[in-house]
Amino acid sequence: MSTAPASASTPRSWRDRSVLAVIVAFAGNGVLFATWASRLPTIRDLLGLSPAQIGNLLLVGAVGSVLALPFSGAVVRRLGARRAIRAAALLAGAAVAGSSIAVVADRLVLAGVGVALSGISIATWDAAMNVEGARVEQQLGRAFMPRFHAAWSLGSVLGAGVGALFALLGAPLPVHVVIAGVLVVAAMWWATSRGVMPDVVPQRVPAQGVEDESRTPAPHEPSPTPRRGSALAAWEEPRTVLIGIVMLSAALTEGAANDWVALAVVDEFLVSNAWGALAFATFISAMTAMRVFGTPLIDRFGRVTVVRGTLAAAAAGLLLFCLAPRLDLAFLGVLVWGFGAAIGFPVGMSAAGDDPARATARISVVATIAYGAFFAGPPLLGHLADAWGYRHALLVILVPATLSMILAGVLRPVARR
Repeated sequence: MSTAPASASTPRSWRDRSVLAVIVAFAGNGVLFATWASRLPTIRDLLGLSPAQIGNLLLVGAVGSVLALPFSGAVVRRLGARRAIRAAALLAGAAVAGSSIAVVADRLVLAGVGVALSGISIATWDAAMNVEGARVEQQLGRAFMPRFHAAWSLGSVLGAGVGALFALLGAPLPVHVVIAGVLVVAAMWWATSRGVMPDVVPQRVPAQGVEDESRTPAPHEPSPTPRRGSALAAWEEPRTVLIGIVMLSAALTEGAANDWVALAVVDEFLVSNAWGALAFATFISAMTAMRVFGTPLIDRFGRVTVVRGTLAAAAAGLLLFCLAPRLDLAFLGVLVWGFGAAIGFPVGMSAAGDDPARATARISVVATIAYGAFFAGPPLLGHLADAWGYRHALLVILVPATLSMILAGVLRPVARR
């Protein structure tokens, strides 16, 4: 990556190209994720898996992500964001394509290997694009990270919508997944060729957003990190770890819908797989709308107020979905749940990136903690679903949602050193 000084005309052109590159990186990641998630009912049927077994298959991918994330910051620093995203996208595309072929061939172990590799690659990709997103947000001088995550959601909407269409048409799973993988990898090559994404950004601009909150460091602000940019030192910072815990709870609130909404709708309302994919698309669409149009609320009311309010909405929507006696009310619950689950995770990434000099290490730490949700969530909910049913099992997500609301104060911006 180039670290040469920028010319006077560089900042605006750098921002334009980098914003585009980061948006496409988020969107492509969302497309690939939703391509697989939207076909979970089909995958379940082809392999003949119980809810607990589906949870274990999802767990394999989460283990891959959790193992990769502690090293993702070092990978991004060594390869640079452009090469890290390209390599991760290529591996992820190949992994999900291979998994789909293994599913059709009824090779559960090979499918699990593919899911694990996709978890590793998507986690590295996730870290790279969030680091770059935090840098670009600092340059823009206002809250923007939720909009980058909105690009992920838009990609997920596209992936889920196409998945619903393929499921409705009864198209072979590998045909759908391979086409999506090829298109996503090509898009990543194109975007990162246009985006500069340098390792040292030009003319750092103080972030605005909730400026009144950021003038005075929060009481829990950690002492200066002993080794600048060190991942090990970032693990010793109380604020960084607490942000990770808030994000873990927010990730459970979001991830539970990603993993289980489609299956819950299909099995508990006795409708076709296409309805399950549509429910998943509804959730992602609501998240996307909130991330696009709700971002200005952060500048107006501050991170803490917005995160607490949206998580309360997520809890209400989840409760309605789990207890709804009719499909239309369940879809309303999914909609409100999606609105509420939209903001917590990206705001946590912004909070971890408040100091650009330490953003890579801190984002790696909070992402590692947050992905613990994907490690613990799938098997826990899968086993609970075996005993209680999908929707009643999802009620346990109210506990981490409440925890995030309590701890949201750590998201206040702090003065950068």
